[in-house]
Amino acid sequence: MAIKLAVGDTNFTQLKPRITVIGVGGGGGNAISNMMNKKLEGVDFVVANTDAQALALSPATRKIQLGLEITQGLGAGARPEIGKLAAEEAREDIERELADSNMVFITAGMGGGTGSGAAPVVAKIAKEKGILTVGVVTKPFAFEGKKRMENAEGALETFIGEVDSIIVIPNQNLFRIADKNTTLKDAFVKADEVLYDGVRSITDLMIMPGLINLDFADVKKIMADRGKAIMGTGEAEGEDRAKTAAEQALSNPILDDCSLKGAKGCLINITGGADITLMEIDEAVNIIKEELDDDAELIFGSSYDDSLSGKIRVSVVVTGIDEESFNTAKNKDNGAYVAMAEEMV
Repeated sequence: MAIKLAVGDTNFTQLKPRITVIGVGGGGGNAISNMMNKKLEGVDFVVANTDAQALALSPATRKIQLGLEITQGLGAGARPEIGKLAAEEAREDIERELADSNMVFITAGMGGGTGSGAAPVVAKIAKEKGILTVGVVTKPFAFEGKKRMENAEGALETFIGEVDSIIVIPNQNLFRIADKNTTLKDAFVKADEVLYDGVRSITDLMIMPGLINLDFADVKKIMADRGKAIMGTGEAEGEDRAKTAAEQALSNPILDDCSLKGAKGCLINITGGADITLMEIDEAVNIIKEELDDDAELIFGSSYDDSLSGKIRVSVVVTGIDEESFNTAKNKDNGAYVAMAEEMV
């Protein structure tokens, strides 16, 4: 006997996964502003801060005032312990803003008071609600001093234990793409693009029309309980565009160099116009596969964007990266960034 399903007036847009990006503290709020300026579709934006003035200036419509009683809306004063208490005070507001979310990206600048103290609390609340939780955070410049770096390292240690996957952007790496004319604002916009590209690569596959779509279960399989991760995007046109875009995606200069050998999972999104070919997709995927272990779980999707006619965009999210890979990269480059900074002065 056949079973008949009455679809009725179901609104299928309501069945798409709900993705929330929440910016915590000043750095997180700035990242939200930059993403909104780029007109990223398919996500909800939320800002949370102890600084009432910064909240008022944010273009986001959904806002959480953290620790109104503790801080009086005046900020956390670079004290992570105050940021933590402020987030705990606003727990009900955080829970309300995360309600019905399937996936949340938490972005913050580590080293200050609100980002360092409140972001781990927000992550813990999200995880308790069963939400796939990804952190995208920055670490301070070397010139910001030892105390701020110690705050950042301590916050990261706590934050990593509360999220499914985490992408860390060392601000010091911005010297790799800077010259003497690069403004501080421009540098931070570049850092925020890592978050934007990563979120877009995931939302495109699940929400936008695609040639090969993925569902939320695919994304969760790659990102849940995976620890350290990296995101990268490359875009190219002309001859060898697939090869060039794939190589760019694997070599984001803002992120720490690390071997992808030993990584547990990889999500690949290849986006192009109607002229994208099967051979190009095969070439791009194989370039990325060569950097991974054979037993790494790889999920591939392809989305269509008419504005990319003549171009190919390749985005990768690699998760479960071995801690030793990051430590090796950190030790290899230690001191080099300081020398680069001195050359620019």
